[in-house]
Amino acid sequence: MQVSVETTQGLERRMTVALPSEDIDSAVLERLQSLSKTTRMNGFRPGKVPFKVVKKRYEPQVRSEVLGSMINRSYFDAVQQEKLRPAGQPDIVPGPPADDGEDTGFSFVATFEVYPEFDPVYNESITVKRPVVTIEQSDIDEMLENLRKQRTEYVAVERESADGDQIVIDFTGRMDGEEFDGGKAEKAPLVLGSNAMIPGFESQLLGMKAGESKTIQVTFPEDYQAEHLAGKDTEFDITVHEVKESRLPEFDEELVKSFGIEDGTVESLRADIRRNMERELKQRVETQVKSQVMDGLVSLNPIDVPSALVSEEIKRQREQLMQQMSAESDSSMLADELFTDQATRRVQLGLIIGEIIQREEIKADAAAVRDQIEQLASSYQDPQQVIDYYYGNPEMLKNIEGLVLEEAVTAAVLASATVVDDPTTFKDIMNPSAPAGAPVDSENS
Repeated sequence: MQVSVETTQGLERRMTVALPSEDIDSAVLERLQSLSKTTRMNGFRPGKVPFKVVKKRYEPQVRSEVLGSMINRSYFDAVQQEKLRPAGQPDIVPGPPADDGEDTGFSFVATFEVYPEFDPVYNESITVKRPVVTIEQSDIDEMLENLRKQRTEYVAVERESADGDQIVIDFTGRMDGEEFDGGKAEKAPLVLGSNAMIPGFESQLLGMKAGESKTIQVTFPEDYQAEHLAGKDTEFDITVHEVKESRLPEFDEELVKSFGIEDGTVESLRADIRRNMERELKQRVETQVKSQVMDGLVSLNPIDVPSALVSEEIKRQREQLMQQMSAESDSSMLADELFTDQATRRVQLGLIIGEIIQREEIKADAAAVRDQIEQLASSYQDPQQVIDYYYGNPEMLKNIEGLVLEEAVTAAVLASATVVDDPTTFKDIMNPSAPAGAPVDSENS
């Protein structure tokens, strides 16, 4: 077997493999001889069909099968011989015939991409701002207030509606005098000032009483998601059935217990909130630090990535998105360009991280894997059930091991990076629109 390899462009390689005719003929002969022992043919006893007859009938088919098998085997042998690391499947075509026209065997050309070879770079030029946060009593007070608001009750009142009230309404929308899809509802609850409706809708309902009706004019935003309504002038007929004012409950024993606190004391609830906030804060800090580390690795290692791996990642991301969309959604609407940048970055990071893991001989420590799973399980009602689930599912366990390896790589990079403490507040680092730290609401979950 003769092998030659040339670089066409970037990571693409063109490998030509020549198979000697004597090797092919020998393999064909061996296959035909084996076949002749089992071949059944009219006029002959089983296994007694003359070899010449078997050869005449079956040689073209056998030769094709032998060539296919030899191509597959010799491709992998040639890759190992040349110490290549293919990325993705090869494109294999027959090679050109010999220049002198002689039967010198069979050759094929395999075109494929290889993994890039590089020395991963990570040093002090990677600057990481590490958030430093102290959870204050005021942060816990705010969380308690958020919990009270979760249990807000609305009580009917006989007065004009005001900001913060909940009103129960019927509404019918029209555009150019015609009703439009999605513009009609009956006895729909709406909290005034919540901005749940388009701008200008809620403000025109202030001061209305139960039993009153009116027609309001509203213009849809230019960037409204429904294109047929974007920027359009419309009118809505409104009928108010009820006006309700909000009432916040007191933190009595019953309310506290409803958040899963068995002794029903506010002190225990505050302690539970702090534990949850500390856990979520730790996760948020680690996420921000890791993100900066990954950005630094991408910046310092501008490697070429195999297009085959990018295509696979695009396919995976598209499938994930399709699972989140309705069954009627058409995947052809999701062009590759929508995923290319993110897919390329993920492949690049995967190659960089993989190279660091290999060179630093980083392993997924069993204790670190256990700790990671226990952290994930701690927010569930039955942590042990979650732990057992991960250890009973090899694929899920492999994902956790991957996270542990990434954390080990992050730690290795941080050891060489320039890390600067960045004081901030709990409110600034967390998403204020989705309060963190609250215990599970046992009544509404």
